[in-house]
Order: sequence, then C-alpha cells, then structure tokens
Amino acid sequence: MPTEPRELTAEIAERFARIALGHVGREYPNKPDHVLAGPQDARTPRELHPIFYGSYDWHSCVHSYWLLARVLRRFPETAAASEITALFDAQFTADKVAAECDYLATPTARGFKRPYGWAWLLKLAAELSGLPRQDLPLQDWSVRLAPLAEAFAQRFRDFLPLATYPVRVGTHFNTAFGLRMAADYAEATQDAALTTLLRETGLRWYGEDADCPAWGEPSGDDFQSSALIEAECMRRLLAPEAFLPWLARFLPRIENRQPRTLFEPASVSDRSDGKIAHLDGLNLSRAWCWRALAASLPADDPRREMALEAAQRHLAAGLPHIAGDYMGEHWLATFALLALEAGDAPAG
Repeated sequence: MPTEPRELTAEIAERFARIALGHVGREYPNKPDHVLAGPQDARTPRELHPIFYGSYDWHSCVHSYWLLARVLRRFPETAAASEITALFDAQFTADKVAAECDYLATPTARGFKRPYGWAWLLKLAAELSGLPRQDLPLQDWSVRLAPLAEAFAQRFRDFLPLATYPVRVGTHFNTAFGLRMAADYAEATQDAALTTLLRETGLRWYGEDADCPAWGEPSGDDFQSSALIEAECMRRLLAPEAFLPWLARFLPRIENRQPRTLFEPASVSDRSDGKIAHLDGLNLSRAWCWRALAASLPADDPRREMALEAAQRHLAAGLPHIAGDYMGEHWLATFALLALEAGDAPAG
C-alpha cells in the first residue's frame, strides 16, 4: 500500500477490513475493564461481552465493528463484504445485545468505558443506521443494536449535566472526543434534544478557551491531541459562523505553524509497547483532525493549506505502522480510516 494515500480507496478499505476481521473474533490476549463484585463475576471476555469480546479490549472491538460497517457502506462490492455480513448476522442478535445491556445494568458498570467506549458504540449505531436497506434487505442490524445504543445515549444524558469539568487528556478519557462522536449518533437518529445537550456542554466546557499552547503534547501515551480533538469537537457541534471565530481565538497562531508541536509527528520508539504504540494513533488522529479542520476553512484561507500539509505529514508517519504488532494492529486501522475520509464532507 502507498505510504501517503490521500483518500480511502476500495483497495485500502479491503486491507483495513481484513485487519479488523482478523481480530474482532480474537478473544486473547484481552485487557478487560471489569469490576468484580464477587467470585461469580470472574468470567471470560466472551461470557461478559458476547458481541464485543475480541480485539484486545471492548472499546477496540466496538470501533473495529464500526470500521467494518463503514467499509461495507462505502464499498459494498469489496471481497470482504460477505464475511462482514455473516459476522454482523451472527453477532447482532437480540440475545447477544440483551447480554451486553445486562452487563451495563450492573452497579459496578456505571463508569464502564466512559466516554470513549460510549462514543464509539454510538458511532457504530449511527453507521449501521445508514446502511441502505434496499441493498441489504434481510439485515436490520441497526434495529437489533438499538437497545444498547439507547443505553449509552442515556448515559450521556445522565452524565453530562453532572460533569462540571471536561477531561483534556490525550487518551480514552478525553471528553471532547466523546461529544464529537456522539454528535453523529444524535444527527443520525434525529435526536434534537441530545444534539442540544452535546452542543451546550461543548460550549460550557470549551467555549471560552483561547490561545491554546498545546505545551503538553505529545505525552508519552497519547493517541489523541487534546488541542486538535477539542477543535474538531467544536467544529462538529457549532455552525460555521460560530466555529470559525472560536477557532481563531483557540488557535490564533496556526498561520505561523504555532504551536509547533501540533505540526510535528510524534516519534515511536517501540511498537511492541502498547502505551508507546499509542503515538502511532496520535499521528493518525491528528491527521484526521487537521483534515477535518482544513475542510471547514475558506478555500483561500492560508491556514487551510497549512492544515492539509500537517495532516499529510502525520499520515505519512502513521500509515505504514497500522499492522505488524498486535499492540497497534488491534485498533490503528480505525484511526487511519478516519484520517483518510476526513474532509470529504464538512458535517461528518
């Protein structure tokens, strides 16, 4: 595969799908995020999560299913399509969805995968809702998954009013990422109340932010840019006439390629170390954000070309490393897909 593609092609999508199909059903090694209230809770990943038991951890399995749904939607003629369809038919059943819902209902699971896993489950649900019924007349995966999606949507509704402060780290706990991905679900389901809650929360948390220094980037296990994902969150939540002035305040010096750290890809010293391997994801997620932000800028805005150049540098740094070691292979293709698709449409 070329090291610097600029868009998602059928060939690249097929490769990404093969990577995901190779691990969504791989139960071990596994890193569960599971609280034991007693000996009865000592169960295997497949027993705990009959759908999302693979890919090393629950959230990576969820967003790998999103990748597969996205590939199926964009490239329904790909050679992997029949395997994706068979997988979804086998996994998205009423009984398995009910078991995933039952897990969430336990008192010890209140904070399970908040907000990263919540966001990805809603992103998956949004993608399934967009699969054309006329092409897949026997599949109704969106309806089958709907109870689990609604359970996570309700968690956002319950949690956001209680969350006085945002979380700005570059890992799974970042709240801007959660809002940004949940917005796609709210739009897909035409949930105006959830959309309003997400936007109002974003404004409450980030609306007054200005002159972001990004001095803490990159941290040693970041896979998101706390600065750029905040900007991408606000791009997604705000109308252009509100977002562009906000961006000018938040990152006022990008026409001078400042803060410099946001323009320099991270260096990855050991891809067998799961935390250090996060930095490949940082390069890919920065590329995603830079490309999406560039698409929001006027065509003659000098910041647009700078953003696109930064995105391409980060893509070139990250794309060659999405497979080869399981510490990255179980999740990096998702962010590579986000990066390659970013900028196609300003809204999504």
